Amino acid sequence: MTYPVCICTILQRTKLGAGTDVCWEEQGMTTQPPELVEFRYELVEDGIGHLIFDMPGRTMNVFSNRAILEAEAVADWLGSSGLKGLVVSSGKTTAFCAGADLGELAQAYAMIIAAPEDQRWQIGRDHFSPIGRAFRKLETAGVPVAFAINGLALGGGCEFALSGHYRVLADTPSTALGLPESLVGLLPGGGGTQRMPRLVGVEAAMPVLLDAARLTVADAVAAGAAHRVVPAGQEIAACVEWIRSNPQPIQPWDRADYRIPSSDEVSAQLVELRRSRQEETGGHYPAITSILDCVEYGLPLPIDAAVSKEIDIFADLIKRPEPRDMISSLFLGKQIWQKQRKTGTLPEAYDSIAAAIRQSWANVATRFEPADVEAAVRWARLSATILPGGPIQPISDEALGEHPGIAPTGIWIDAPQGQDQIIAGALLGVAVIAALENGGDLDADSCRAADFHSQSAAGFPAYLGGPFALYDSIGSDGVRRLIAPLGN
Repeated sequence: MTYPVCICTILQRTKLGAGTDVCWEEQGMTTQPPELVEFRYELVEDGIGHLIFDMPGRTMNVFSNRAILEAEAVADWLGSSGLKGLVVSSGKTTAFCAGADLGELAQAYAMIIAAPEDQRWQIGRDHFSPIGRAFRKLETAGVPVAFAINGLALGGGCEFALSGHYRVLADTPSTALGLPESLVGLLPGGGGTQRMPRLVGVEAAMPVLLDAARLTVADAVAAGAAHRVVPAGQEIAACVEWIRSNPQPIQPWDRADYRIPSSDEVSAQLVELRRSRQEETGGHYPAITSILDCVEYGLPLPIDAAVSKEIDIFADLIKRPEPRDMISSLFLGKQIWQKQRKTGTLPEAYDSIAAAIRQSWANVATRFEPADVEAAVRWARLSATILPGGPIQPISDEALGEHPGIAPTGIWIDAPQGQDQIIAGALLGVAVIAALENGGDLDADSCRAADFHSQSAAGFPAYLGGPFALYDSIGSDGVRRLIAPLGN
């Protein structure tokens, strides 16, 4: 409930006696925030509020669509709240926040792809921009905001914390800051590509942004991403202590003396990194390029324009198939696989699929020169050594049936060109058939887990998700095009 500026009649009569008219502002009192579900709110002491991230029914906080909207509502309220400062902490014992709700993100991808192609970028931008907008509002509300972090603050949780003016970390082995979005084909879309390098410098930020490196409590303070480390359980008190000192709630990049680097300066810092990452990935992991673009084209801009540039680039990336397929296998599939392993229920089909994929690749390899197969494997970034095995075997497409693809991928797999791509496409096509022949009875969750297993056990390239993800992406006709050069 949101109370008006002057205390309501019920509270007047309860606390002050009937007929007493007292204005909250005149008494130095504060208003209540908007209605919250994913967060809780309380007063720590007079004038200092405490926002607790505590999603109902979850052991771990994630940034759901509702949590993002509530964070923005709190930021909108904060400037007129009457607070001297706000402490933000987690109500969970497991972590501060694990990042985005990737299940909701997968649903958003489906919504974007279902739209006409010329509308997808704007739909994606409109859908994902609230998180960056919320965090920018929070840091410019004119009220000191301190984050008390015990446990992991990853992805959107880390970006949330970076929008605060002060960060206190609990001295525990599990407490760390990180931006692991690149692992699932994404980039931090809540200002992370802009605030992290502004705080710690480009060189120190790149492993966090590109390789999902985590900043331990000592690393975070030394680099400038956090301000103080205290024994576990004292982090909220340390935040309150800071607020009592009447700090100025202004971020470094909003200060008049902040120096924005030139485009040439930033580009010079990234040119060698761009070259090495292109060589390493072959350009198959667009999140890497997109993150580098965010830094190169965002850092030379004022922060508002930089955050806008970040979401522009995010909207381009989210339309692509790689994030969808990497989320499906490397996040959802991995979670399912780990749960099955923990309970001893891993289907034998996973190993059968991986073995069949390796055998199908050996069969393809018998049809080409070894050097040509090696070049194709290297080009497509299969993490496997493929040697010819036995006589040429016929390839049946019966298992493919008739299955429509989601949409053209816009990448090389749609229409391979040149010998490297043609051989690589054939290898991937027969892998799909091998997976269908050995795992056709798996349910959707187990198909995701099998995709994850196929990456680690067979060497299927992560950017394509896995054989089942590829089948869903390009459909039966797309797979038939890939294997067409092999004849029968």
